[in-house]
Amino acid sequence: MSFKRIGPSNINRDMQRKLRKLDPLPKEAHNHFVSITPIDKGNAKRSTGFIKGNTIDAKYNYANRLNEGYSRQSPQGMTDPTIDFLRKKIRQILG
Repeated sequence: MSFKRIGPSNINRDMQRKLRKLDPLPKEAHNHFVSITPIDKGNAKRSTGFIKGNTIDAKYNYANRLNEGYSRQSPQGMTDPTIDFLRKKIRQILG
C-alpha cells in the first residue's frame, strides 16, 4: 500500500482550487437576489443590476421596504434568502 505524502504544497494547491471556485459567487448571489425580487411593474428587478465590491446595489427608493418583507411575493425579503444561498454554496465548495 502506498501513501500520498501530504505537505504544504498539496494543501496550498487544494486551497487555491477551492478559492477559485468562490470567484463566481458575487455574480451568482446577484442573480439569486434578482430572481427573488418581487415583480409588480418590473422596476425593482431592472434596477437591481449593480454589484459594487461585495454589495448588491438596488437603485430604487423602496428597496428597503421590499427587503423588509412588504411584498407577499417575497415575504422574507431578498437579503436573508441570498445570504442563506451563499452559505449553502460556500459549504458545498469548501466542504
